[in-house]
Amino acid sequence: MKKLFVLVFVLTAVLVLAACGGSEVVRIGATAVPHSEIMAQIVPILEEAGFEVEIVVFDDFILPNNALAAGDIDINFFQHVPFLNNFNYNHGTELVPVFGVHFEPLRLYAGRLDSLTDIPSGAVIAIPDDPTNEARALLLLESLGLIGIEPGLGLTANAHSGIAYNPFNLDIQTHTAQILPHALPDVDFAIINGNIALEGGVFDRAIEGAGEEVDSPAAQTFTNYVVVRAGEENEPAVRALIDALNTQAIRDFIYQQYLGRIVPTF
Repeated sequence: MKKLFVLVFVLTAVLVLAACGGSEVVRIGATAVPHSEIMAQIVPILEEAGFEVEIVVFDDFILPNNALAAGDIDINFFQHVPFLNNFNYNHGTELVPVFGVHFEPLRLYAGRLDSLTDIPSGAVIAIPDDPTNEARALLLLESLGLIGIEPGLGLTANAHSGIAYNPFNLDIQTHTAQILPHALPDVDFAIINGNIALEGGVFDRAIEGAGEEVDSPAAQTFTNYVVVRAGEENEPAVRALIDALNTQAIRDFIYQQYLGRIVPTF
């Protein structure tokens, strides 16, 4: 398992503590971009409401749910519901989504090739290896006419047994999502989550017209949610966080900061 990022933001409400004689500490786990950046925008609002906030930054997609289930953090923000459902099923956890914030379109990125014209037989395409994003990447390739998926598989498809039609004899390789930007020099294309492409500095390598549309069903299916332990949906800190997020100010921040690469869904 990967280690927790050394980077841990501790944001304290000194004035609130002085005025109120103490405040509840809320630990929020998030991946770096854009999740921790969005969470940082609502810290002053939570501080004014009497909460001391600590944002813990993770560098993978498993540790934040493990930490939440174990009680090491109180809230996390990094995942869509299909991923969460798959995690709960495989780990016996009871984590629940409470507020949908944004959508990170998957896109095809240029590696050794920079155009879908005249794709050679055997071209190598790297995709995420976690189950829901692997299937999602295959669905994107199908929408581009590059493969055909076995009927009825949908989000259960995988690169090893779910492809019925492969006219270009594509070599589809699965990799940990976070390393995909670094894999671009060694593959012809890669399908990368929007946040990871931003964090990896490769968003300018996106192939025009080869991504999930922001008004597509995927935008709702793969909206990224704030997640808590079952039974804690109405805790004061959770409600305060949702109220702070559900504002025009946060919508404006997402639009202005990420220029359509990441899209608010509330």
